[in-house]
Amino acid sequence: MIDSLRKYRITALAIVLFEAVVSAIALVFYYFDLYGFQSLRYSLMFLAGGLGLFLIIDCLLFFFALSHLAKVRTRSDFTAASLIGSDLQEAYDFGQVGIIIVDEDNVVLWSSSLFHERQIDLIDTEVFSSIPDLRPLVNGPSTKSVKVELGGAIYSACFLSDPRMFILKDITEVEQALAYNRDQTLVIGIISIDNFNDSVGDTDETADAINEIRSLITTYFRNNGAVLRRVRSSSYFCITNAAHLRKMEEDGFKILDEVREKVKGDVNRLTLSCGFAYDMPDIIRLNDMAATALDIAMSRGGDQVIVSQFGHEFRFFGGKTVAQEATSKVKYRAIADSLVSLIKSSSNVLVMGHEEADMDAIGSCLGIKAIVDWVNANSKEKKIKCQILYNQKRFETKARLAFCSSYSKEEFNKMTIAPEAALKECKATTLVVVVDVSDPERTLNPKLLEQSNKVVVIDHHRRSQKFIEHPVLSQIEPSASSASELIAMLIRYATANPKIDLPSASATIMLSGIFLDSNYFKSKATGAMTFEASEVLKDYGADNARADEFLKDGLEEFNLTTRILASAVTLTTGVIWCALDEKDIVQRASLAKAANQIMQIKDVHACFVAGKIDSQSISLSGRSDGTINVQLLSEKLGGGGHFQMSGCKFPNDVCPAKTIHEVKIALQGVLDEHLVSATTSEGLQSEK
Repeated sequence: MIDSLRKYRITALAIVLFEAVVSAIALVFYYFDLYGFQSLRYSLMFLAGGLGLFLIIDCLLFFFALSHLAKVRTRSDFTAASLIGSDLQEAYDFGQVGIIIVDEDNVVLWSSSLFHERQIDLIDTEVFSSIPDLRPLVNGPSTKSVKVELGGAIYSACFLSDPRMFILKDITEVEQALAYNRDQTLVIGIISIDNFNDSVGDTDETADAINEIRSLITTYFRNNGAVLRRVRSSSYFCITNAAHLRKMEEDGFKILDEVREKVKGDVNRLTLSCGFAYDMPDIIRLNDMAATALDIAMSRGGDQVIVSQFGHEFRFFGGKTVAQEATSKVKYRAIADSLVSLIKSSSNVLVMGHEEADMDAIGSCLGIKAIVDWVNANSKEKKIKCQILYNQKRFETKARLAFCSSYSKEEFNKMTIAPEAALKECKATTLVVVVDVSDPERTLNPKLLEQSNKVVVIDHHRRSQKFIEHPVLSQIEPSASSASELIAMLIRYATANPKIDLPSASATIMLSGIFLDSNYFKSKATGAMTFEASEVLKDYGADNARADEFLKDGLEEFNLTTRILASAVTLTTGVIWCALDEKDIVQRASLAKAANQIMQIKDVHACFVAGKIDSQSISLSGRSDGTINVQLLSEKLGGGGHFQMSGCKFPNDVCPAKTIHEVKIALQGVLDEHLVSATTSEGLQSEK
């Protein structure tokens, strides 16, 4: 057909040129009356007749060309013999394979009988105007096949460049079967009522609220096609399919809001935590995935749903409630005793916090060292060596100065070890304790975690998807103000006799860590346990004047903070943005301090402060008054934290922003899309 078109084009061009030349000569003869042309009888009639003859010839040529091309298009013997062979035509028809041939301009020259039978006319049209999804096959050489939709059917398409041929295979039935299979995929869920043990039996009103919550749970999941069975007083086991799970995801698991509204105002607020898992054929693994998702939801403070799809990242829903403070002394005692047992069975202990370690991270490390020292003091067996990972370039300036000035040079060198050297000290019997962080990538030495067989995690930040794998003991308590608070409570409630001794210098740094993370007890994360932990540290000789001195700003840092505050702008109602210039290099602690000061301003519900922490990296510090979950917003940017304090480092896998302006644009996009879902019901009401 391509050859036929080429011949017709050449013939038509030759005829048109001939007619144009003859017409031009005749007009010149007539206009200038050459050789007495105008005096000839019937000269005008000859001109008109000639033009009419030319017109008739053109019409006949056009009609003949159309008729011939139509025959070429419809000849099945041509299509079979020239393209695929007559003996393969039936095979192509049986396999529902269609062929489209295009020219250099991607105009369809020919299409196989499959499309004619389906009344799809593509001839003489630009193929991408009819099937735009085919474009990657031509523009992207690395793309081998694509799925396209045409005429209500789905095809798998590939492209052969030399003959400029698209081959389309009808896979509609396969896709429909896969879609049905995906919709019917088994989903296992575990639902737990948060704070149930702290509330049950308190009052008749609480009992009524629990019964109403159970009724809400039963009704919601039944209406969404799920089979529900209560396995304990506070938990349910759920079975459904992916289609119904998707329906619940689309409404944002509104059962969370219904339960939250039902118990609004209660002291021991009852909320729901749910974990769902699917896309795993092994039902035992599927159950483990659901249990893990539930554990993460509860460790993040509850009142949320986490969906775990095998091979994909977790999906988070809810999380609008600040975690309720854990008041169980039994829990602290059990964890403290377990930690002491692990220490006793270890040859040595390595303790580390997060990169850019602050006062809370160092104080927590010193608290762990005090527990190890107590084990050594009350053991007749060989002494257990405890060392804190230290790198002065990866410690915040204030924390480093406080740490170094609180101990003699000999004591300091004995209790610290470089992160690289710690790898040589790590044996099969070594216990690694990670404090104030649970993301392995943010620790001082992630390789140490890979090498160690025994890891303990103690953290007050909400657990993210990136979590240290298989710790032998973990305490993730988002309701605590700081990791130093958790360590102080472990020291207080351990069944140690005599009681664990904590040096006053260590107690002072731990108290400074509580001051820092609780913003001097102003944060909503501050609870009764925070004051109790501070009292415990005071009993051990903590100097609150010195603890405050550790956190004071120098004149240069004060001026820097003032500059940050001067850049404040409103991104949306109640949300403030501050940033330094691209040329300024600042420590994360300065950004956090500026964010804390902004939160002292009336009617500010959340703030984000950005600045460069080195020539290549940007840090974003987020703070909230408790009405906005800044952790959820930071996670959308690749960071984390907990409800009222969060942070991000750019560029990262989620957000590749390389300039502060790009960070601001990315944050604005997250606010536009997720601010409502990150705002608590109290926050929404206050906006109204």
